[in-house]
Amino acid sequence: MKTYMELAPSAALTEEPPAAPPSRGYWGVVWQQLRRDPMAIAAGSVLLLIVIAAVFAPLLAPADPYKTSMIKRLLPVGSEGFLLGTDELGRDMISRLMYGGRISLLMGVVPVFAAFGIGTFIGILAGYVGGKVNMVIMRVLDVFYAFPSVLLAVAISGALGPGLSNSLLALTLVFVPQVVRVAESVTTQVRQLDYIEAARMSGASAFSIIRVHVLGNVLGPVFVYATGLLSVSMILASGLSFLGLGVKPPEPEWGLMLNTLRSAIYMNPWVAALPGVLIFLTSIAFNLLADSVRSAMDIRR
Repeated sequence: MKTYMELAPSAALTEEPPAAPPSRGYWGVVWQQLRRDPMAIAAGSVLLLIVIAAVFAPLLAPADPYKTSMIKRLLPVGSEGFLLGTDELGRDMISRLMYGGRISLLMGVVPVFAAFGIGTFIGILAGYVGGKVNMVIMRVLDVFYAFPSVLLAVAISGALGPGLSNSLLALTLVFVPQVVRVAESVTTQVRQLDYIEAARMSGASAFSIIRVHVLGNVLGPVFVYATGLLSVSMILASGLSFLGLGVKPPEPEWGLMLNTLRSAIYMNPWVAALPGVLIFLTSIAFNLLADSVRSAMDIRR
């Protein structure tokens, strides 16, 4: 008499094994984590709207941001034809804010990415070579740490003079020492690992070791740190323009608009506060998005 197993083979013997889930890789996991983070979605959506409004300002702006009208000065929010009112010279605030976003975002993002590239290179050089090279580089950069970032940016901008290019250079010089310190610290830790020593003993050149083994381990932590500087860069850039050390009038820039509208704060406070609100929203969105990226890239979590 045949047994049940002989009459009805097991499902485990007849069914095909389940397919293995596809490997998404490290960045795939990071992206998946960001998609599930409501804070990252909210901050990214706000930044996306601001970037779209700034990039497509020539198409979306309802009026010429430079056109003045003395009879339409300081119109309140909700005025006919001027949804967000007008500034002290009768210029449309919506158009000014859209065009101002282009300069403000430029001044906030470019110095951070420039400092990221320059600082990572110097930090890896100092951390990998070590010895006197490390000591000279780090002691020179320690001079910059004797001053707060705000005072250092104001001092450099004051020495170079007002202007967009000078402001970008000043902010880049402020952030480079901070990036160098992080890159040097991570490189020093990576240099002591066993596989780096094995690559060195196998005859690999220093350039090959840095390119293959060191760079991949350093870029992640430095990039996460650099994203946290975006909100600081936005505030510093607006502060320089507010003090007259950044963009020159009549260019629309949020910090400069705050400076020119401060005399109207008692007559039309809502219009005067609009550039400050955008600076606040953009810096907070950058900060929250940086925190989400830092959390998603922490693979030990």
